[in-house]
Amino acid sequence: MKAIRVLLADDEHLIRGALAALLALEDDLAVVAEAASGPEALAMARAHRPDVAVLDLQMPGADGVTVARSLRGEVPDCATMIVTGHGRPGHLKRALAAGVRGFLPKTVSAQRLAEVIRSVHAGHRYVDPELAADAISAGDSPLTAREAELLELALDGASIAEIAARAGLAAGTVRNYLSAAAAKVGAENRHAAARIAREHGWV
Repeated sequence: MKAIRVLLADDEHLIRGALAALLALEDDLAVVAEAASGPEALAMARAHRPDVAVLDLQMPGADGVTVARSLRGEVPDCATMIVTGHGRPGHLKRALAAGVRGFLPKTVSAQRLAEVIRSVHAGHRYVDPELAADAISAGDSPLTAREAELLELALDGASIAEIAARAGLAAGTVRNYLSAAAAKVGAENRHAAARIAREHGWV
């Protein structure tokens, strides 16, 4: 039987190494590539064409959802899964919208992770029940996708100019989006708005 080819992407080396070692014990799974950042995960997926990509939600360069969205266009045969230590409701909704087929917390056992990899590879979807329940109870985000993206870039205290450069937009456009986002969440500035949006899982 042909082994399911897996890409593991996590910026925490110890966690990634442990997962790779545990999954290697499964006869039908083969870890063909590892990555420590979003851009590296994309490069590895292009090079190795894995069947399933297991992506950490929070990674340098690009988060797991952004990587999953890119893979859907660039490596369409690769099913994507998100593992996260931050199971905020908005993340789940963004992940599902990006075509992610599995969403589970980092607290799952290696055996459970292997089962979900097989299930996702077979064309099924798996969402951790607790994360799903939290998402349902949290309500919908008032932010547009662009507002959420720019607020996420504002989380580390970046200036308008820095956010504009990262997003490829004019500074005035960024200011307008962030002002609108702050008004929607009832915040006095972009930094407070980013904090509120993160607490609600909208970014």
